[in-house]
Amino acid sequence: MAADSHTGEYGGVNPWLIATLVAVATFMEVLDTTIANVALRYISGGLAVSADEASWVITTYLVANSIVLSASGWIAAMFGRKNFFLVCIALFTLSSLLCGLAWNLQSLLIFRVMQGLAGGGMTPVAQSILAAAFPPARRGQGFALYGIAVVVAPVVGPTLGGWLSDNWSWHWCFLINVPVGAVSLVLIYLIIPTSPMREKERKAMWTEGPNFDLTGFLLVATCLGALEVVLDRGQIEDWFSSTFIVTFAALSIISAMLFIPWELTRKQPLIDLRMLAGRQFGSCFVIMLATGALLIATTQMLPQLLQEQYGYTATIAGLSISPGGLVTMFMMVVVGRISFVQPRYLIAAGATIATLAMFDLWRMSPDADFWYFAWSRIYLGIGLPLIFIPITTASYDGIPPDKTDQASALINLARNFGGSVGVAIGQTVLARREQFHQSRLVEHIGSWNPVYNDTLNHLQTYFRGQTATGNVSGTSTAYIGRMLQGQVAIMAYIDVFVVLAGIAALIVPLALSLRTVKRSEKQMAGH
Repeated sequence: MAADSHTGEYGGVNPWLIATLVAVATFMEVLDTTIANVALRYISGGLAVSADEASWVITTYLVANSIVLSASGWIAAMFGRKNFFLVCIALFTLSSLLCGLAWNLQSLLIFRVMQGLAGGGMTPVAQSILAAAFPPARRGQGFALYGIAVVVAPVVGPTLGGWLSDNWSWHWCFLINVPVGAVSLVLIYLIIPTSPMREKERKAMWTEGPNFDLTGFLLVATCLGALEVVLDRGQIEDWFSSTFIVTFAALSIISAMLFIPWELTRKQPLIDLRMLAGRQFGSCFVIMLATGALLIATTQMLPQLLQEQYGYTATIAGLSISPGGLVTMFMMVVVGRISFVQPRYLIAAGATIATLAMFDLWRMSPDADFWYFAWSRIYLGIGLPLIFIPITTASYDGIPPDKTDQASALINLARNFGGSVGVAIGQTVLARREQFHQSRLVEHIGSWNPVYNDTLNHLQTYFRGQTATGNVSGTSTAYIGRMLQGQVAIMAYIDVFVVLAGIAALIVPLALSLRTVKRSEKQMAGH
């Protein structure tokens, strides 16, 4: 039975029920991209390893996630979307349990690789199932529910991870997935049917024989895995002054140079690179890269700023971005309702709002309060849904039926890598600009500066009145040094947000370059 303009591929099954089940499973997976970030220092202490070693918990997950994304389209086509989705959920749930029970760093990293492999397969297949469940005319509404999972989960991650780590233990950042995964597995197995159309295509593929592009997979896995290591470890290892980073960068470049001509000459390529050359899908890919960078970078940088410079606990730092998550959920519903508006206009409007939200952080000062940062996230929470849902809808426009799984994998790959690129840019700008601002501010500190002398004298008088003994001059100088470091850090963070504003601004012309998406009931967009 083929999909029609009123029911989608799954016939009479309520598409909203399918969307809810898929969104819950996706929420669980996307949550794990950020929930462990705030728990790293607890993991470091609990397993008696350095902070640098503990950060591999994030890297291994992202590398494994990226590698399996490239093959998820082929696996879903060969074994069936539902079957592959169920296997991914089962493996993700099991590996989450094992991560929570890990006895040392080595075991935790192995289980995180398993978790990343399972998670990398879940998100693109979930998106394909969702697109198949809704008829084209209502697909925007379905993506709104899916968007809540993808956009809100990274926001909830730091809050939930901080609360669990502060009040329970870091183990619960992983164990919390177990009941959710188990329930999702059972419900999806019982409720979501197998698509008759996809089952027919799957049997035809098996009749022809599995034609897996192993060489292409090894090349793209090497390229993406090495690039992920470079992005995630670059700032820690001081980028290209490190032999380790140079080696992995060279490995990624060489693999890419071999992969591109190989795939272009295959009759059945693992990844159809010609899709990226098209104006519509190529623009959507780049926009999703930028959106991922904006979402993940701000989600990581804001809690980091609040904990390091404002003395917030992990829980309160996470709570500061939670209002933005609530606004995002509301906006997802609103955007789903106005999906009749052309995607390019919604995306351009969302990118403009996101740009202004980032520029609003230019006003940041050492005495900024909780609600200043909460409001900045609320503004961003208004803009991101206007980008995410329309870009997901636009990316399927004109995609033939046999390429929809690949389209899902590539769009999710763009979001994941965009997040890694955004974090890498943010951490690098932060480190470099801290050095710059410190060198500039230090130029104004010296006995020749009357303002400095006046401040030092006032501090010495104050500390002299607080204690009868001690090095008052040294204490006063150290206090000025701490004030300077605080100013330097805040100025550097402002620079980070200005760069992110620039990334958001680049989305606007790309969005306006998208073609008009046809809204006809007869237009199936490959579904």
